[in-house]
Amino acid sequence: MTKFSFYRCSVCGKEYSPDEITYTCPVDGGNLDVIFDYASLREKTSPNQITGSNEPSIWRYLPLLPVDDPGYSGSALHSVGWTPLYRPDRIAAEVNLNQLWIKDDGRNPTASFKDRASAIVIARAKEIKAEVVVTASTGNAGAALAGMAAAAHHQAVIFAPKSAPPAKVAQLLVFGAKVFLVDGNYDQAFDLSIEAANTYGWYCRNTGYNPFTVEGKKTAAFEIWEQVITKNSLQKPLCIFVSVGDGNIISGIHKGFKDLLALGWIDQMPRIFGVQSEGSSAIANAFELGTEKITPVSANTLADSISVDLPRDGLRALRAATQTNGAYVKVADKAILEAIATLGREGIFAEPAAATATAGLKKAVADGLISGDDPVLVLNTGSGLKDVKAAEQAVDPAPIIEPTLAALKKIMG
Repeated sequence: MTKFSFYRCSVCGKEYSPDEITYTCPVDGGNLDVIFDYASLREKTSPNQITGSNEPSIWRYLPLLPVDDPGYSGSALHSVGWTPLYRPDRIAAEVNLNQLWIKDDGRNPTASFKDRASAIVIARAKEIKAEVVVTASTGNAGAALAGMAAAAHHQAVIFAPKSAPPAKVAQLLVFGAKVFLVDGNYDQAFDLSIEAANTYGWYCRNTGYNPFTVEGKKTAAFEIWEQVITKNSLQKPLCIFVSVGDGNIISGIHKGFKDLLALGWIDQMPRIFGVQSEGSSAIANAFELGTEKITPVSANTLADSISVDLPRDGLRALRAATQTNGAYVKVADKAILEAIATLGREGIFAEPAAATATAGLKKAVADGLISGDDPVLVLNTGSGLKDVKAAEQAVDPAPIIEPTLAALKKIMG
C-alpha cells in the first residue's frame, strides 16, 4: 500500500499519482515533491508517539516516511540518523552567539549525511523490486549508496569523477560497488548515470532527480525538531546553516519542516541559510540577483562534495532560503580551511564541504544577517576522514624532532 498521496512538480505544480511517474516531471523536468495526506497523518500519529520512540535511527519516523521499514535490523541500514548534537561554546563565544548547536552527521555509518537519502532509496528499491541502484557522485552519495546497498544485499553502480578524493573512492570499492571513474566532472558523470539507468533498467538514486532522496534528507529536520526545538524555549526562529552543492540537502531540511508545519507540530518555520563556496555558487548568485533563474557556473573549489556547475535541485534549494526568511552566503576556500581547524578545536573532524556551513555562519554574523540572540544550528554533513589532504592544508605540519629531551626543549623554546 502506498504511504503517500501524490507527487507535485516543484516547477509547474502538476500532480501525479504514485504509480504514474518515477523521477522528474515529464512536462518541464522539475523535481517532484512527495505529498502526504496530512489530515490523515494527524489522526494516526502524534508528536508523543514519535518522541517516545526508542528507535535510535531515521526509522523512528516511519509514520512520516513514504516507505516501509526495509528490514535488515542490526545492519548499517538501521544505524542511519539520530546523530549527535554538540554545544560548541568556544565557537559561540568567537561569533558572539548565545545559543549555538552543531549537529554532526559525519557520525553516520558511511560518515556523511548522504546515508539518510540512500537508506530511503534502498527501501524504495526493495518495494519496487529493483535489483540494481545507480548514482553519480563526487564520493559521499556514492559511498552512502554503496554502504546501504551492501547492508541490504543490493548491487550498487557508481559513476564518479576521476578527481574524487581517493579515500571516497576506496569506500565505494570496499563496500562492493561497481565503480566507474569518469574522465570528466560531476555533471558529466550525472548525465552518464541517467543514460546508463535508462539503458540497463537500473533504479537511479541521483540527487535532485529521484524524489525519495529528499524524503531521506528531511529526517534531519525531524531530529532537529526533537533535539533542539522541542527541548528549548526558543524566543526567535531557529537559524539553520547548511552547506549547498546540488541543493538536495537544504531542500530536504526545508521539506521536513514543511511537513511538520502541515501537521501542526511546529508553529513557525526556522530560518534556513544556504552556504556555497565562491567557486561553486550558482544558487547563491541567483539569490543575490533576486531571481529563480539559476545560471550554471564553472565550479572550482576544494570542497569537492559541493563542487557543481549546474545544481540539480537548485530551485527548491533557493526557495528553502527565500521562503523562510533565510539567505545565501558565499565563502572563500581559505575560510573553509579555517573552519576545518575551528571545528577541530571542538573535537569535530569535518571535510571541506561540511566545514563550509561553519564558515558561512561566521560570514553571516560578520555581515549582520543574524544577531547574538538568534538561536543557531550548524549542520556538519561529513567526516574529515573523507578528505585527509584537505585537512592537512587546514593546519600547520607537525615538527619532526630527534628522540631526545634536549631536542624537545629546543623546539619548545
